Amino acid sequence: MPLKGLGRQGGVKRRQPPGKAGKGGPVPKKRGFGPRFVNQRVADIEESDTDASEDVPPSDEESESNISDSEEEQPASNAYAALMQSFAKESAPQAKRRKLGHTAEDGQTTNLHEPESEPEEDRDVDLVEEPEEGPEDEVEIDSDDDDVPDTSDPFETHFSMPDQTELTNRLKAIKANDYSSHQYELNKWRLVRSLPGKEAAQSTRAFPKMSGPADLKLKQKLAETAMEKLPAFNPLEQVLYPATFGYSDLLFCGRTTKNADSLRQMVVLHAVNHIFKTRDRVIKNNAKLAKESDNTEFEPRDQGFTRPKVLMLLPTRQSAVNMVNTICSIYPPDQQENRKRFDDSYLDKDAKFSADRPEDFRELFEGNDDDMFRLGVKFTRKTIKYFSQFYNSDILIASPLGLRMAIGSEEDKKKLDYDFLSSIEMVIVDQADALLMQNWEHFEFIFEHLNLQPREAHGCEFTRVREWYLEKQAENFRQTMIFSAFNTPELSELHRQCQNWAGRVRVQPEYPGTIQEIGVKAKQTFSRLEATSIAAEPDARFAYFTGAIVPALVKRARDMSGTLIFVPSYLDYVRVRNYFATSPAVANLTFGTISEYADVPEASRARSHFLNGRHKVLLYTERAHHFRRYMLNGVQRVIMYGLPDNPIFYKEIAGGYLAKSERDSRIEPGTGAVRVLFSKYDLLKLERIVGSKRVGKMIRERGDTFDFI
Repeated sequence: MPLKGLGRQGGVKRRQPPGKAGKGGPVPKKRGFGPRFVNQRVADIEESDTDASEDVPPSDEESESNISDSEEEQPASNAYAALMQSFAKESAPQAKRRKLGHTAEDGQTTNLHEPESEPEEDRDVDLVEEPEEGPEDEVEIDSDDDDVPDTSDPFETHFSMPDQTELTNRLKAIKANDYSSHQYELNKWRLVRSLPGKEAAQSTRAFPKMSGPADLKLKQKLAETAMEKLPAFNPLEQVLYPATFGYSDLLFCGRTTKNADSLRQMVVLHAVNHIFKTRDRVIKNNAKLAKESDNTEFEPRDQGFTRPKVLMLLPTRQSAVNMVNTICSIYPPDQQENRKRFDDSYLDKDAKFSADRPEDFRELFEGNDDDMFRLGVKFTRKTIKYFSQFYNSDILIASPLGLRMAIGSEEDKKKLDYDFLSSIEMVIVDQADALLMQNWEHFEFIFEHLNLQPREAHGCEFTRVREWYLEKQAENFRQTMIFSAFNTPELSELHRQCQNWAGRVRVQPEYPGTIQEIGVKAKQTFSRLEATSIAAEPDARFAYFTGAIVPALVKRARDMSGTLIFVPSYLDYVRVRNYFATSPAVANLTFGTISEYADVPEASRARSHFLNGRHKVLLYTERAHHFRRYMLNGVQRVIMYGLPDNPIFYKEIAGGYLAKSERDSRIEPGTGAVRVLFSKYDLLKLERIVGSKRVGKMIRERGDTFDFI
C-alpha cells in the first residue's frame, strides 16, 4: 500500500525543544522528575519588590539582546505548533485538494497541490498526494557510457561485481566484530581506517591520492560541471574524496562554516553520480531485455526492493535549501517541478541575525529553522521534481523528526511504513552536532529501520533484485557518511555500528585546545572526579559537586554574586536545580535557572535578577546556550558541572562572559575564575578544550587538579 501523503502520525512525542519558541505556538512544558520544584530563590532588595526587569534598567546591549531574543523565539515553533494541532485534529476531515498547474517566468514547470479552504497555518506543506509508480513508469535518462563495466570503478567493485572471496571473508569478520585498524596523518588530519578481517591488515593503508575530479569515476553529465567548479582539490578534499568515492563509511569531525559548502559539493556529487549510475544500468538492461527473445539467458541483477537510494538527514529546512541548491549547481536541470512550492515552504528570507552572533549559530538558525520536514526528490531525463512520493523518489531529504513521523507510530503497527528505507544505499548526515541537540531517539529509530526486508512488494521485480538484498545483506553495502563539528560518544557508537564491508574511516583534526583561545586572562582549574563505571559517573559527579564545590559557595555566600553554573545535561540540571531548591545546605544562596524549556519572560527575568544580584547563582544548560546564545551580563566566575560538547561554547562562556564583565568594570582584569569538573569518560570533550597533547596526562596522572592561566 503506498505511503500516501507521508502525513504526521500520532503516538510520537517531540521531546526536544524548538530552535526558537513562540509565534503563536504553545510553549513547551518544562520537564521534571518527581514533584515540581521552584526554579529560583530571589534575594529581597530595598529598591523594589516587583518584577526584576524593573529593578535595574538594562543597558543598550542588554535591551538589544532581549529584543533579539524575543524575535528569535518566533520562527521555529511552527513545526511544534502544527504537530500539536495535527494531534488535536487527527480525526477531522481533510480539506479537498486540487492540482494547480503553474508556469514560472523562467519557463520551469511547477505543479502545486494547494488546499481550497485549509488555513495556511494548519496546512501540511510537505503533504504528497500521488500514486506509487511501478517499474513501467520509469523515465529514461540520457546514457553516456558503454555496456562494458569498468572494473576500476568503485561503484562496480562495491555493488555490482565485488570479489566474492574477499566479500565472504569480510562479511564473516563483520559478524565476528573482527577489524584491523590503521592510523595515519594526511595534510594535518588524523585518519583511522578500519577494515573487517585480520587478513585485511596488509591492505589497511592510506587511500589512493586524488588531486582533482579527473581522478573520479564520474558520469559524463557530472564530470564537466565538476571540472568547472573543482579544478583541483584542496588539502581537506584530498583527504575526504578517496574515502567518500571509495564507498567507505565516513565520520568527519572537523565540519566548520568555512568548509561546509565544500563538503556539500562532495556528498552531492557522489550521491547524484551514484543515482545516475544506478538508473542508467537499469534502463540499459531494460532495453537489452526488450531486444532479446523470451528465451534469453540474460538475467540482470540491478535493482533494490524500492527506488529511493539516498537518504539525507539534516537539522532544519534551511539546511535542506542549501542541499537542494547544491544539487542544482552540480546537475543544472532544464526544469524543476514544484520549485515554487519548495521555495514557499522552505525559504525564509526575512529571518536574519546581526553580525555579532556566532557564525555557527547563524548558519544553523538563519532562514527557516523548522526541524519538522521531509521531502522526496526525483530525477528524470531533464527534470528535478520536488515533493515526489517517497516510493517514486531517488533522494529523501528529511529531519529525524520529520522522517520519524512519516514512518508512523509503534503504538499502531498497522500504520508503520518503513519499506521506502529498504533499499537505501547511501546515508548522508550533515550538521550531526546540531542533530544531537534534537531528539536523538528519533535518529536511532530511523537507523533501526534502515535496510529491513519490505513488508509489501511495491511493484518490485524480484527476479532483478540484487542477491545481497535477498540475503538480508543490504546494510553491509550501505555507505554512511556523518559530518559533524566534533565527535561524541553517540556519533562514535553510530559509526561503529555501521557494517559496511568496505570498512570505515574516522577523520578529525589535532586539537590545540580552546583554553588558549578564550581571549581573557583567567584562572582555569580542572578537577578530575573518579567514577567506577560510566553508569556510576552521574552520582559520582553530583557527590563531588555537593562535597567539594558547594561548601565553598556557602562559606562565602555574601561574595558569591555573579556565579554561573553551567550544566550540560538536562537530567543533571534537574538534579542540581532540585538540590538548590530543597537542600538546607544552600538555603542562604539565592539562585535562578535558564534551561532550554524556559520561555522568554522567564529567561529575561532570571538574567535581570542575576545582573542586579538578586540571584547570586545562575544555573544554565548547554541546550539553552545552543538554541539562544544568550550574552549573560554580570558573570564573575564560572563553574562547569561538566564540559560542553561544543568547544566554542567553552570559549563563549568562560571567555566571553568574563571579558564582558571586565569591560563593564564588574570585575578587575585577571580576577575572573573558571572551575571545571571532568572524568575519564569526558575524554573527547576534554581533548577539544585542553588540547590533544595535554589530555592524556590529565586523564592518567595521579593528581586530580590542573590549573591553567
